[in-house]
Amino acid sequence: MLRAICALAVVLATSTLSLGEAAPAAKAGDLVFATGFEEPKALDGWSVHGGTLDAGCESAKALCVTVAAGPGNSASIERPLAVDRVRGCKLLLSAMVKAEGVSAKPQSWNGIKFMMPMTAGGGKLWPQVPVAVGTFGWRRIVWQTYVPDDATQASLVLGLENVTGRVWFDDVKVTVRRAPYVGKPRAAEGPAYKGHPLPRLRGAMISPNIDEDGLRTLGRVWNANLIRWQLIHTGRADPIKTPADYDVWLDGELKKLDAAIPLCEKYGIYVVLDLHSPPGGKSTAGGYSGSDDRLFTDKACQDKFVEVWQRMAKRYRGAKVIWGYDLANEPVEGALAEGCDDWQGLAERAAKAIRAIDPERAIIVEPANWGGPDGLKELQPLDVPHVVYSVHMYIPGSFTHQGVFG
Repeated sequence: MLRAICALAVVLATSTLSLGEAAPAAKAGDLVFATGFEEPKALDGWSVHGGTLDAGCESAKALCVTVAAGPGNSASIERPLAVDRVRGCKLLLSAMVKAEGVSAKPQSWNGIKFMMPMTAGGGKLWPQVPVAVGTFGWRRIVWQTYVPDDATQASLVLGLENVTGRVWFDDVKVTVRRAPYVGKPRAAEGPAYKGHPLPRLRGAMISPNIDEDGLRTLGRVWNANLIRWQLIHTGRADPIKTPADYDVWLDGELKKLDAAIPLCEKYGIYVVLDLHSPPGGKSTAGGYSGSDDRLFTDKACQDKFVEVWQRMAKRYRGAKVIWGYDLANEPVEGALAEGCDDWQGLAERAAKAIRAIDPERAIIVEPANWGGPDGLKELQPLDVPHVVYSVHMYIPGSFTHQGVFG
């Protein structure tokens, strides 16, 4: 393996601007920070709370952090990163990581720490990537995080938290993945896109097992004129393991929708097609396959995702009651694999593939992670027409989820 990083490079950790001088605009690919721990005094500039230099990944040196059994089961190193040029940017973080005997995490956020704490909006943010525990050889960990426009501080943390064992870090790198969005001048004002002739849409998400009486009640009694039709895989005992398995499951779900379309026409109900369970998802706490896991670590799953939307766009472009395509329910990026798109890139690919087939229907996009409103800060507008940007509102969680999951 070629060593990507041979020595420390800190591009944005200190400012060299004169008073009143504006920082140059960041662009994709800019190096923010990098180290292979090879240089003399490699730990200078870090606040060291446990950590030494040891043999690296096909190199002489790497950071090694060890925590033995006993009180205070945490150790780490931390260094500041300047945020002057990277506010509003999406940053890509990567490192080679190896572990030996790392104990189970007391909480999901404990364990091996590859984290970039920030101060923004008067509070602290703790973005990090989940890393497996136990013992494993050198593997590349890649993830990304967004730097808010009002960020005032940022740092990089490597180590172990509330666990025992040993972890090594090498070839640590932070780059700009996506520069801040610069809006285009608005075209001349015209009628807002709706994709329907009605004064307004109102309705609900429904089970794909709904019967005619349920659709009649929605349309004729409750005066609903829109439903969100879930393509949702449930049941932990019957996981989808292969692309062929996924096709069999999806075909069965689409047949349910095909049977419901004449009933939706009969009762005056439009349909949003919601891909609740994209390729590569894993079972969630709610018992369904969600929009996470291999969707962002397996390029084949991403290609399958685009192909699925091409297939559905061809199938339903002539169906008058299909109002829109909801690309993925509450996407969750987590770790990324090299060569894979983040949600911004994958959503754009799928949207353009749909537009090549169906130029009219609404494309609904929810931000990562989990579709919350804060995600709109980092979701850039897609370069296709007729897009609806959707959020799922679970704030405050103590109210929206009272009594749910205990």
